[in-house]
Amino acid sequence: MSVYDAVEIERLQGGPAELDRYKGKAVLIVNVASKCGLTPQYAGLERLHEQYAERGFTVLGVPCNQFMGQEPGSADEIAEFCSATYGVTFPMTEKVDVNGAERHPLYKKLVEVPDGEGYTGDVRWNFEKVLVDRDGNAVARFSPQTEPDAPELVAAVEAHLPR
Repeated sequence: MSVYDAVEIERLQGGPAELDRYKGKAVLIVNVASKCGLTPQYAGLERLHEQYAERGFTVLGVPCNQFMGQEPGSADEIAEFCSATYGVTFPMTEKVDVNGAERHPLYKKLVEVPDGEGYTGDVRWNFEKVLVDRDGNAVARFSPQTEPDAPELVAAVEAHLPR
């Protein structure tokens, strides 16, 4: 079943994120954090979002505080930080757990897809990226260290853009 149909998640500023509005689009879902050494990836994610938005693509940021408490802020603090520091315009969801007993249902689906090395299972750190295709299927997974402009990530996004 598609993540667009089967998962409910709230927007960062409240209210349903309505993932089904992304049907027909490619979406890069990224667990994000404001106080991580990888936080500067926000800039690259925003550039990727801007570059492909008109072609049916979006980045979806999912704040998570499970990795050394690196996303401690409230929804308002997270939104302000992302906007003021990195000019983020892509959508963000509520803060969720991506691992463990309280893992959000969205991530129950996303962790099943292997990364380039064949790894499946728990998210390993902030800024792990999962590409979801037009039908809502997780189709590619990228390590936290994979930069948003990495050739393999860009090629995967381009391959899954609407025709």
